[in-house]
Amino acid sequence: MLNNLELKRLIDELWNKFWSGGIANPLTAIEQITYLIFMKRIDDLDLEKQQIAEFADEVHHSIFDGEFPELTEDKEDNIKRVSKETLRWSIFKNISPNEKKLEHIQNFVFPFIKSLNGETAHFTKHMKNAVFMIPSPSLLDEAILTIEAIFTEMQKDTNTHQDIQGDVYEMLLNEIASAGKNGQFRTPRHIIQLLVELVNPTESDKVGDPACGTGGFLLGAYQHVLNNIDLSRLGEEEKKQLDRQYKGYDIDVTMVRLGLMNMMMHGIDNPNIDYMDTLSKKFDHSELGTYDIILANPPFTGNLNKGEIDDTLSLNTTKTELLFIERIYTMLKKGGTAGVIIPQGVLFGTAKAFQATRKIIIEDSELKAVISLPSGVFKPYAGVATAMLIFTKVDIGKGNTENVWFYEMEHDGYSLDDKRAKIEKNDIPDIIEQYNSRDATVENDREGKYFFVPKKEIVENDYDLSFNTYKKEVYEEIVYDEPSLILERLSDLEDEIQDELKKVKSLFDVD
Repeated sequence: MLNNLELKRLIDELWNKFWSGGIANPLTAIEQITYLIFMKRIDDLDLEKQQIAEFADEVHHSIFDGEFPELTEDKEDNIKRVSKETLRWSIFKNISPNEKKLEHIQNFVFPFIKSLNGETAHFTKHMKNAVFMIPSPSLLDEAILTIEAIFTEMQKDTNTHQDIQGDVYEMLLNEIASAGKNGQFRTPRHIIQLLVELVNPTESDKVGDPACGTGGFLLGAYQHVLNNIDLSRLGEEEKKQLDRQYKGYDIDVTMVRLGLMNMMMHGIDNPNIDYMDTLSKKFDHSELGTYDIILANPPFTGNLNKGEIDDTLSLNTTKTELLFIERIYTMLKKGGTAGVIIPQGVLFGTAKAFQATRKIIIEDSELKAVISLPSGVFKPYAGVATAMLIFTKVDIGKGNTENVWFYEMEHDGYSLDDKRAKIEKNDIPDIIEQYNSRDATVENDREGKYFFVPKKEIVENDYDLSFNTYKKEVYEEIVYDEPSLILERLSDLEDEIQDELKKVKSLFDVD
């Protein structure tokens, strides 16, 4: 959640420049802005690695060494080449005049970043048809200056995570009139961090997201792992292996590109995000049963064409919010755990498909927790009430759900209106503490924010998982005074009013 007002102003200014410069489609603007941010970020990262190598007295192999295009057997000798050093943001931003700067980026910088990871990489494959569309030298120069200011402001704000592209994406989504209609809105960073903290991925876990968008959950899991291991023991091969363990899919090629660049800007050199509809018949079945952790906030307002749904999905429905739950279940290994955000309607829907979905996570899994979120968490993009599900896949009929832990979040640290201003009330620390110390054998008080419910009771309620179904309502007895006493007080008040009116009238000599 971006709360630095100066950053908001700069990002809003950036959007306005693109709009006035002729790029009015917000997703196109997001993509073009991200290309520029990516150009700056890879330069910054390379310079950081160079400094670290110098400090450790090691050799640094820069991505900016040599010439571009590289001389190969299939390229003619008369092709114009430039030093890769000139492809650095810190170098080309100073090229003058601006017309030459735009030409240099179009002809060399952009083709260079499209080919960064080699011909077989996911990044190269999905960047193949990408186009640098900034139309004028003046817009380019203004955008570069604003992005420089954004990075400078980010460095001042020690409380801000360096998910710059994500913040740009979040702000620009405000400009999309249809934001949220297809479930395509960004999960707030603090909600991602909460779910990641509860699921607690480890260094050895393969982590996936079947509808990853810009890769927020994958990055959240990656950074969580980095924060909990000794980075000094990670050699080059160990780092590559760790990077390979994070895999995402999306059905929007723009989101795939944004996700790939976002991962690379956060230190994953060869990210693994691919274009695929994970609910369709084109789903790669080799992915079934291979993930230790799935973290996702999949689209949940759509319906699919029944004939396009993958045959391995058994639910008799076209609703994406239900199909994604089954898909996530099928992608998990036995013993693998999922953390998923769903609309609260999934918790209590009475149609057969809703009940069948809940049976999957109760009868075929160990459902650990249902955490209800307030309806304003995804504002201003959507006002729908949502919930988190945490469940672990088990052998059918063995070790499934015994007790489910429920928590009703009332505050997430931000106001629940469209402004989403930071506030003091915040249940997130308590959720983490109570979840990690939960004990079904302890006496259960259903009058508070959290409690356990045994599976037997849930089954008796048609697998209903809504918090209010099981919360005990507390009714306080209100004692009223006798009517005669109330009438006496009213009479006294009437006398007082008349006395005051007489005093006011006397001021104006009114008879």
